[in-house]
Amino acid sequence: MKTRREFLKTTAAAGAMLSLAGLERLFSAETTSSPQPAPRSADGPRPVLVAVRDGSRVAMLDRALAELGGMGAFVKRGQTVVVKPNIGWDVPPERGANTHPELVARIIELCFEAGARSVSVFDNTVDQWRRAYETSGIEPAAKKAGATIVNGKDESLYRNVAIPNGVKLREAKVHELYLEADVIINVPVLKTHSGGIITACLKNLMGVVWDRRYYHANDLHQCIADFMTLRKPHLNIVDAYHPMVRNGPRGRSVEDCVEMRTLLVSTDGVAADAAGARMLNLDPATIRHLTAATELGVGQVNLDLVEVRRIKLA
Repeated sequence: MKTRREFLKTTAAAGAMLSLAGLERLFSAETTSSPQPAPRSADGPRPVLVAVRDGSRVAMLDRALAELGGMGAFVKRGQTVVVKPNIGWDVPPERGANTHPELVARIIELCFEAGARSVSVFDNTVDQWRRAYETSGIEPAAKKAGATIVNGKDESLYRNVAIPNGVKLREAKVHELYLEADVIINVPVLKTHSGGIITACLKNLMGVVWDRRYYHANDLHQCIADFMTLRKPHLNIVDAYHPMVRNGPRGRSVEDCVEMRTLLVSTDGVAADAAGARMLNLDPATIRHLTAATELGVGQVNLDLVEVRRIKLA
């Protein structure tokens, strides 16, 4: 008879195999059950998603951005930039609960190389913000790269605004940097989530809203989708190097993560999340905040309607 420890190890191994199978399907272009080439969207050109694998975070980022015209295609000289990672948890980088600091630092460097006047980094953390910023490694890495670290737990920095076309979320207190910056770069880490099924681009933006409790009390998935009608990030960069495949969003140990060495980059956060869902061996059509966002016209959950550029570095 198996011990509990042996059972957990077996379950973890099975989960890792399923997730890696999802990764292979994404990179073999087996994104849906349809074998036909992806059709053109009725509304115009398909959004582009760059999926890069088998390199360092920096190498994959540089390659993905080159595919999209470089950081200069998004950041112009003299502009202000907000880089929004996931910094919600007081855990070290190897636990996979937060965006990796190496990726955040490189994004900041590229923004300044493109001529950014300033780059700010913040998150409305779940754990105590000072500890989360430091333990995640993001604060020291971002400061070294020249960014300004901003307190995401200061309510005076949030402003109440209307959410256009919101179904459940009609207004919210939003961090002023998200409202005012010239460029928003959304940099989530890919992982499972007990309430949202996955957390990536769309759910990461809950970290720019003051009262997340409202989301949970008023249809979490619809509120996540509704917020996208306020202002979409200009660029979404998903850290999927070693996504958390169970016990999300905080995780319990490094064993909750599976190394996939992948980065997803797109101007369409819904498409990036759909690809992330595939990596986690999930059907994007079953994740309601992704389908709701597509219905609101703020992104595309159907990967048949996305131009997916698959790149292997090794």
